[in-house]
Amino acid sequence: MNARILMVGSSVILAIGGLAALFAPHELGAALDAPVSGSGIAVQLLGTVYIAFAVTNWIGKDKPIGGIYSRPLSVGNFAHFAIGALVLLNRAMEGDVSTVLIATGAIYAALAAAFARLAFAGSAILGARVDR
Repeated sequence: MNARILMVGSSVILAIGGLAALFAPHELGAALDAPVSGSGIAVQLLGTVYIAFAVTNWIGKDKPIGGIYSRPLSVGNFAHFAIGALVLLNRAMEGDVSTVLIATGAIYAALAAAFARLAFAGSAILGARVDR
């Protein structure tokens, strides 16, 4: 997969999730079978982290990524999506969960696999545009 497409795609997904968490924390919690109590400030703060991660990925989309290039960015994305996939899919294994939670877990698993390939087996030369 082209590293640029992966970075743009993950940016869009993280931005959508971040905006949902920031502006509709209670509705997002209900969709993921994790009701939010109180003001939802913790979910809103998580939304700001997602937006920041989306901006970081968007800014890094034109840089060579993979192998030794931009390794912190690719490994950080891999860690986020791999751990997130494990958490979401673990919850999905409990049964009687929403389709949104299962779909989110599947998206996280796919992005974890893509970033694992990019971080640990990918070549920055094959998947990125280098301006000279």
